[in-house]
Amino acid sequence: MNVIHFLTNQWSSVWFAGNMLDYMALLLCASLGAAFAFKGGLFNLGLEGQVYLGGLAAACTLLFMPEGCPPGLPLSLAAAAASLTGALMGLFCAFLKRAAGANPLITTFLLSSALAPAADSLIAGPLRESAGSMLATARFAATLPRILPPSNLSLSFIFSICLCFAAHIFISGTGAGYRFRIAGGSPAFARYGGIDTESLCVPALSLSGALGGLCGFFAVAGTYGLCYQGFSGGLGWAGMAVALIAKNRFLALLPASLFYSALKSTLDQTLLSSVISINASQLLQALILILAVAHRRVLPKRG
Repeated sequence: MNVIHFLTNQWSSVWFAGNMLDYMALLLCASLGAAFAFKGGLFNLGLEGQVYLGGLAAACTLLFMPEGCPPGLPLSLAAAAASLTGALMGLFCAFLKRAAGANPLITTFLLSSALAPAADSLIAGPLRESAGSMLATARFAATLPRILPPSNLSLSFIFSICLCFAAHIFISGTGAGYRFRIAGGSPAFARYGGIDTESLCVPALSLSGALGGLCGFFAVAGTYGLCYQGFSGGLGWAGMAVALIAKNRFLALLPASLFYSALKSTLDQTLLSSVISINASQLLQALILILAVAHRRVLPKRG
């Protein structure tokens, strides 16, 4: 496989291109969540669990909605339930930081790790479709419309891009966004200017969790049309990687998420062709990410 084919193979069909853009949409939403926490000077290591629990909340809403609901209502309520679930997880960790000084770096990770097995049990138990062989729920009656069939690309792609621009406008063009950005980037300067930096951990973690939960909604209601065990599949961690690649600049998340999605899509296709092993593809991903997020010079200066 030559280099040109390796770089352009993901655009070889509607199926591959659509699925790549669909994964980009999920990455974009997850990376927005990670970037909001980073902008607030915090690490949200529970993003993976927030995606997973948010998707589960959306699935429960879609499964138990009564028949005859107005069009669009089930999806709207499912998106709200997913966002609220992620936001509450972030809010709980922010409360622990304000009340007990607990480090969100630890609490976000531990909370998500504790709740993920409970979600697994629900999907494999009471929510599992009895007639199916997968550890998954039944398919939803209401899903996000597909915009590039037969691929999985849905309206989540449009929504994620709109969210990215909205986040950029908020951070760059509003007073609240300015205070948020300054408090996270330079806490000492923010305190000197009269900004209560400690109180900003609440919106930072809550908004980060809400975006993680919304990513879960996009995955179950847009990409898959059901909720299966472990559907998040590293989306939260990949979102943090994309945010680091973009250096937490919201508009830069667009090319960064496209780059990461294209890389993953290309490597997945290469694996199917048995050209490289799965370990080699993961090594290549890791090397590219390390080079992308490196801030220091690797080679000494000349002269």
